Amino acid sequence: MRHRDKAILLYADSETDADILYAAKIFIPDPFAYVRIGRKSFMVVSDLEYSRARDQAQVDHVLSQNDLMKKLPATASGPATIADALAYVLRHKGVRRIQVPRTFPLGLADELRKGGLLVECAKEPFFPERALKDERDVAHIREALSAAEHGMRAAMNVLREARILKNRRNALSHGGRLLTAERLKAIIQRAVIEKDCLARHTIVSCGPQSYNPHEEGRGTLYAHQPLIIDIFPRSNRTGYYGDITRTVVKGEPPEWVVRAYTAVRQAQAIAISSIRPGARGNRIHEKILRFFEQSGFPTKKLGDTMIGFFHGTGHGLGLALHEYPWISQRPCTLKAGHVVTVEPGLYCPDRGGVRLEDVVWVTEQGPEVLTRFPKVLKV
Repeated sequence: MRHRDKAILLYADSETDADILYAAKIFIPDPFAYVRIGRKSFMVVSDLEYSRARDQAQVDHVLSQNDLMKKLPATASGPATIADALAYVLRHKGVRRIQVPRTFPLGLADELRKGGLLVECAKEPFFPERALKDERDVAHIREALSAAEHGMRAAMNVLREARILKNRRNALSHGGRLLTAERLKAIIQRAVIEKDCLARHTIVSCGPQSYNPHEEGRGTLYAHQPLIIDIFPRSNRTGYYGDITRTVVKGEPPEWVVRAYTAVRQAQAIAISSIRPGARGNRIHEKILRFFEQSGFPTKKLGDTMIGFFHGTGHGLGLALHEYPWISQRPCTLKAGHVVTVEPGLYCPDRGGVRLEDVVWVTEQGPEVLTRFPKVLKV
């Protein structure tokens, strides 16, 4: 039985929870309740959000949390709570069993159970249909991706203009000052804001720092070293994400970086060509691991250090930055409508890392690459 035939409850803020944003279609910064019983839905919100929710939320009814709580008598432990209000409404509607996501607040679940409700944790993903994007969803992703590309373009322009200071160990200079990861991230963020998106935790990692895939980067940038730039902005208007990664070298790339870059680019092409409805994400990932090993880049562990390719090939992208489906060790089957990243990489502690990332829409005809920004190693 699908969610639409059951009673479901979410309680979260829609700024950070993709499921409740998907369900209610409204940004609210504080937690609120979303309930769907069969095909009918309603929200319980504070008076602060009541009028706006009535105008903007895509639900059948909006209830005032304060009005509900006024109808309830105080308990031995104090005034009525949101749990009391929700239990009251659900019992009034004949609901005795409710399904919630795995991220549902434990304390609220316990209070609802004390109120006589059977609270069950649903399987993930909570809304499987959220992973299947239509033309409208993809248009929103394209918009956020365009902002990411705009930020990447701004970064590349600065790197092309940057000077190499040979007397400063090949440090980069721009505008008469040392070019740092922090300065380049600020330039990227300003460019992304111009597109009404917000880029948080942008990665600009240079040299040995780029060995760690999620190292955000810090300090002076240098020539002749790999520089990973990973931008994943969220649209302020729609909540959808874009995601792009490029690896570049200002100056002359070292021999290992050239070989790794060539292998990563080939691996990405192999992965993208393997994407189609019915393809298994874990098998695509295994294919990439085999390709890297055959290309002289085996994944292995030396002591406590990983070398090679030690993260997933890709992940779903939409209202969450990382969502179902996965192209990784996790078993899953791709379907038409899925939007995924494809981002193989190679990493070595002494040499740094190389990663390339594009966004792909799975269609009945095969993969449609949404990313338009070019790939160039040397700038």
